[in-house]
Amino acid sequence: MKEFYVRDAVQFENKNITTYFVVASKQVKPRKTGEPYIALTLADRSGHIDAKIWDNVAEVVDTFEQDDFVKVKGLINKYNQRFQLTVHKLRKCDESEIDYADYLPKTTKDIEELWRTLGEFVASFQNPHLKRLVELFMADPQLVQAYKTAPAAKTLHHAYIGGLLDHVVSLSKSCDLVCRNYPQIDRDLLLTGAFLHDIGKIHELAYARAFSYTTRGQLLGHMIIELEMLQEKLQQVPDFPAELKTLVEHLIISHHGQYDFGSPKLPMFPEALMLHYLDDLDSKMESMRAHFEREQDMDSPWTSYNGSLARPLLNTKKFLEKGLSASREAEARKSAAVADNGNTSPEPAVVQDVEAQPESAAAQPAEKEPEPSPLEALERKFASHKVTPVAGTGKSSF
Repeated sequence: MKEFYVRDAVQFENKNITTYFVVASKQVKPRKTGEPYIALTLADRSGHIDAKIWDNVAEVVDTFEQDDFVKVKGLINKYNQRFQLTVHKLRKCDESEIDYADYLPKTTKDIEELWRTLGEFVASFQNPHLKRLVELFMADPQLVQAYKTAPAAKTLHHAYIGGLLDHVVSLSKSCDLVCRNYPQIDRDLLLTGAFLHDIGKIHELAYARAFSYTTRGQLLGHMIIELEMLQEKLQQVPDFPAELKTLVEHLIISHHGQYDFGSPKLPMFPEALMLHYLDDLDSKMESMRAHFEREQDMDSPWTSYNGSLARPLLNTKKFLEKGLSASREAEARKSAAVADNGNTSPEPAVVQDVEAQPESAAAQPAEKEPEPSPLEALERKFASHKVTPVAGTGKSSF
């Protein structure tokens, strides 16, 4: 039973692991010394990891091929901020050792519910030609099964079983919502573009063991395949307007939005431009979501480098939670300090003695009384010698 998954790499950094993978890619490359090494991409349902075989290359190189299941033993480490596996031992596995559910990631959403949601959008079409066209695709049993199963991409976004349908339903919801704000947009035309823009992925990608490109997918690409699929269905709708066909074709070939991204034409009408931007938005949002999920056990709010977006990503939820946690800790320390100060008896107030008061306040001399006049001085003198009679004796007290 498989116990280690790619998503667990952060917990096993600089440790040896023994586990099973499917070989997503295999290349023999030369070292600077000229000696060969094997560069691998190993995969399971949680993601991909780069792997290198440096030793005993001649002995192992012909024992396995791409899409084989292998058991490996090796060291997990980091190189350029990305996890990689240095393989020490490798052998091809028997089918009896493998549970396919361990290797192909699958949407957690209800596939049939997603398909019903897509059907509800098509049922709401007002344009009978576009409605008939899309219904023909949805009535093809083999196509329906592939549409429900295929990934939307090999690695960049919605790279899991059911990813194509998940992506198209999400994109259709965005198209339906945004076109309400732009009344000039032809909603049926926009939603037709959403349904068809990646339908060729069912033939471009192989997804029986690992996600890879078919030979036809490598040589033609999904947009050329989609034009062929469109032409085949249009033969069953002989009255389909030629002008409308041209618009649908343009939606398909321009939805990547730029020449550098594989579009032979740039979007040249509103529905085509909106399809490109909403498709690009949905794929980038999923790429971010999946990256955060893969690294949910990491302490840092910053992720490793995201190859498809060409940047590291900030997990704002982790970032805010860390800040809030730090604020709470600081507040707790402050409250503890206040509590400690409250438990300490205050020192008694010092009562200053009068003698300790400054001379300016306590020892300041009283103001002198004015000098008495000669008459007042004489009266005071006689008063101090006045004889007080003693009652009933007629004699003085002296």
